[in-house]
Amino acid sequence: MLKHNPVDFTTALSAKLASRSRHVCVFLGAGSAQACGLPSVDQLQKEVVSALEPGDQEVFQRQIKERNLEEALTRIRRIAALVRGEETFDGLTQKKAKDLDTAVCKAIVEKLDIQNANVMPFYQFAAWTARADYNLPVEIFTVNYDLLLETALDQSHVPYFDGFVGTIRAGFHTELVEGRIGSDRKSIPAFFIRLWKMHGSVNWLWQEDKQIIRLGHPITEGTAAIFPSDTKYEESRRVPFVVLQDRFRRALHEPETLVLISGYSFRDYHLNDIIFDAALHCPRSEFQVLCYSDIPEVLADKALTTPNLQVVNGDEAIIGGVRAGWAPPKDLPPGLWIEDKFSLRDFSGLAAHLARSVTRESEFEIRLRDLFENIIAKPDDGGSKNDNA
Repeated sequence: MLKHNPVDFTTALSAKLASRSRHVCVFLGAGSAQACGLPSVDQLQKEVVSALEPGDQEVFQRQIKERNLEEALTRIRRIAALVRGEETFDGLTQKKAKDLDTAVCKAIVEKLDIQNANVMPFYQFAAWTARADYNLPVEIFTVNYDLLLETALDQSHVPYFDGFVGTIRAGFHTELVEGRIGSDRKSIPAFFIRLWKMHGSVNWLWQEDKQIIRLGHPITEGTAAIFPSDTKYEESRRVPFVVLQDRFRRALHEPETLVLISGYSFRDYHLNDIIFDAALHCPRSEFQVLCYSDIPEVLADKALTTPNLQVVNGDEAIIGGVRAGWAPPKDLPPGLWIEDKFSLRDFSGLAAHLARSVTRESEFEIRLRDLFENIIAKPDDGGSKNDNA
């Protein structure tokens, strides 16, 4: 029976990452944050409901019934856009809907506090970005709201651009996001990592004028810009989200792009379509999907007919359209096989491998080692595992 070789897969991945001419994109889902101790999507939903005041909790329970957290937020915002004055829909007036939106987003911000998180995997990921030397900038896309990436990049002194310009109340600059790399004088230098938060962030604030700004800390007053509003009645509220989603589509269609996907459950069908379309129409690009647990059926179906879409988890892989288990490991490099599972399935394992994959020495090594020592000195909070949520 055919078996895939984990050493061959890892060696091939390292070779692809070593090419300076590559355009490298990384797409991170909630599983990457869960690997650091933050709640999974389902767990976050439960914790947010529990954190609401009793009155809000009852109303929100109706909105979230048979929906996920983001779908419930979308419904609340639709109601706020459609009703006027004292009109009600599903027990919500316009004011009550807006207040509930604010309360839910506040609860999300509180539950995604990274103060007690294990940021080690993101420091390792930042180590890789700091030393990766590509002709084109590394682009990181994420649907996560937390500040794990920003914290690791900041503390590791890695320059990055997230679409916003400014320090106190940074504004979003569409022209800098949409500009082609090196095509005009307005483009950001290639050594700046691109960080694109497609579903908003705990430090994005919706202002009264409906514009979104980025603060230097999680939102404590007002409504955090978490998850895009789909209402056409307030088009300005959608600007960063629409622009970043379009950036995702264009980045994946760049020739000979290497896309690493980790911690994403493939529950967002719109983003799935963008990924699958790029894999289909860009045969010289390669898409490597690392699943913590079972391979989602919608992903497996595509991978079986799309050779440049490779999917792996702890027990099996779909490589070149062939689905098979891993061959029994022999003489595996340290850290690639943990608890009888292929370790790159977990964002922690992927980040560690990326950090090891670039050997060029730099001053960054000293800063990274200091950060690791500080983390190790902290009491262990029990660790965490992610389920590719």
